[in-house]
Parts: sequence; C-alpha cells; structure tokens
Amino acid sequence: PVIDIMPSQKNIKKKGATMRLGSYGCNLIGKSKAYEAYGKRKINERHRHRFEVNNKYRLKLEAKGLIISGTNKELNLVEIVEVKSHPWFVATQFHPELKSRIVNVHPLFKNFVGACIKQKYGRL
Repeated sequence: PVIDIMPSQKNIKKKGATMRLGSYGCNLIGKSKAYEAYGKRKINERHRHRFEVNNKYRLKLEAKGLIISGTNKELNLVEIVEVKSHPWFVATQFHPELKSRIVNVHPLFKNFVGACIKQKYGRL
C-alpha cells in the first residue's frame, strides 16, 4: 500500500492508545506552499494516527509530480505533500486544526483561504 500502517504498529494486536500521538518536528523545503505559509524551515505539529506514506513509493510519487515538502528527518517520514500542477494543494499527515484558533489562524488555513481568494479575484 502507498499509505500503510506504521512498521512499529504492525505487530500490535490491542491498538488502544498506541498510535503516533503528540508533537513532532517537520523540516520544510524552500519554494514550497508549506514554507510560504510558515515562513520558516522547522516546525512542530500535532499527530494522532497509525498510518504513514510508504517510503518505498516516494521516488515514484515525486516522479509523477508530487512534491514532498515536509519530512520528519529523525523518523524518515513524509509529513507534507503538495501537487506541483495545482494552484494550492497541500496535504498534511498532522492535524493543523488542533493548533488553529479564531484569533490565531493556522498558517496553512490562512494561506489556503488566501489562495482561494486570489484564484477567484486575481488578488488578495
């Protein structure tokens, strides 16, 4: 599978609270939508899942136009992907909604809405 259960989860029979949970670091590449949104190379975001991008397919995915714009170097995991040919397609492994507040909107949400406005009206 392209998206697969984490290797550390495969032999666990009673799942319970054994998922990847909590804050993890992510390194962003420059000239990406993610970097544009955050304005920095290193971020931390909250996770709550058992599945990850299968690293066996990373090169094939990138060859077909997927940009892997955020990774966790310590765990060798994909955190953020983007589609090169799309005006604003950013998908995350983490949950940005967990850090977003009405008076402090998460950078990805803010940039997504900005891109929608720009797409419709040609400007912000």
